[in-house]
Amino acid sequence: MSYSDAFFEAMSGLTTTGATVITGLDEKSPGILLWRSLLQWLGGIGIIVMALAVMPMLQIGGMQLFRTESSDNSEKIVPRAAQLASSITSLYVTLSLLCVVGYLLAGMSLFDAIAHSMTTIATGGLSTHDASLGYFKSDAVQYVAIVFMILGSLPFGLYLYAVNGRVDRLFKDSQVHWFFITLSVFIFLTWISQFGSGLAGNNLWADQLRDAAFHSVSIMTGTGYATGDYGQWSSFAEVLFFIMMFVGGCAGSASCGIKIFRLQVLFQTIKQRTFSLIQPNGIYIPRYSGRPIEERVSTAVLSFIFLFLFCFAVLTFLLTLYDLDLKTSISAAASSLTNVGPGLGDIVGPSGNFQNLPDGAKWLLAAGMLLGRLELFTVLVLFIPTFWRS
Repeated sequence: MSYSDAFFEAMSGLTTTGATVITGLDEKSPGILLWRSLLQWLGGIGIIVMALAVMPMLQIGGMQLFRTESSDNSEKIVPRAAQLASSITSLYVTLSLLCVVGYLLAGMSLFDAIAHSMTTIATGGLSTHDASLGYFKSDAVQYVAIVFMILGSLPFGLYLYAVNGRVDRLFKDSQVHWFFITLSVFIFLTWISQFGSGLAGNNLWADQLRDAAFHSVSIMTGTGYATGDYGQWSSFAEVLFFIMMFVGGCAGSASCGIKIFRLQVLFQTIKQRTFSLIQPNGIYIPRYSGRPIEERVSTAVLSFIFLFLFCFAVLTFLLTLYDLDLKTSISAAASSLTNVGPGLGDIVGPSGNFQNLPDGAKWLLAAGMLLGRLELFTVLVLFIPTFWRS
């Protein structure tokens, strides 16, 4: 591989994006296939620890909502991160082993089960086959993938509470509720879009629902698995998948995107502004999980969403300079910033590959992956002198 390709593939792995420049995966040696899966597995652990221990301390992008007493003092961040890393690693390994067992029972070989379990729980999506999970032609494999992609997209901090006997925290969390409600809506709309486009044919409605659920979960969680070219679905389905890229999973998970909690804060902020216009003398306090949302949190979330969309627009513009068509540029920029992996269209879609892109475009997309995975501000703040002085 060229250095540009190797860098792109490594960045895609560590950021759990899942975009690849390697073709002929079915003939590649087990060593390189396992290495790609390991990169995503390690990247998944890293981002979870960062989300729970580091990002709340930085107070950027609204992550201060998840601050705890032990994250108020920067001197405590190292021991806290070490403790969290230990607990999360144990939980992460357990979920990975359960995923291996699930894939084995679904009919995968031991090697495929191990490799795919690492990329599933990390919501990464790199596969050992060019056809991704479509290679196995198995309903059971899809069901296992759906379950563990969702588990990888839920807050791992709540898993730790559940292990310690506080299972109720997981089921009462508003972010988890919003995640499942949003996901259910997308699954239903995707399922309906198949019938509207005539794709359902004579297949059983349950098969179409499973297919819609699998691809919706895969895109929204940022995993990027596919069982076929969903680019051949209806235009409505393509728009849905494009929107799903930006939504993402929960904060404190291995998932990516804007994150559900920010959409909650955005909704509450819009609701507050609307009520203030309708009833100027009324008092409405936006809340998140029953707690009042501070003004600085709302500002941080709005700033993050604006910067996210701004970076997306800039990256799209820069990609068009490499003579890429608009659909490829837009979807490639979105898939890199949201760390989904496959985009839309014939070139970077689920049936395509990033191999044929110019090297310059690959470097731009690699930078987009890093920005998106580390939540933009975490990278950009490193270039501000006042951050280091404080």
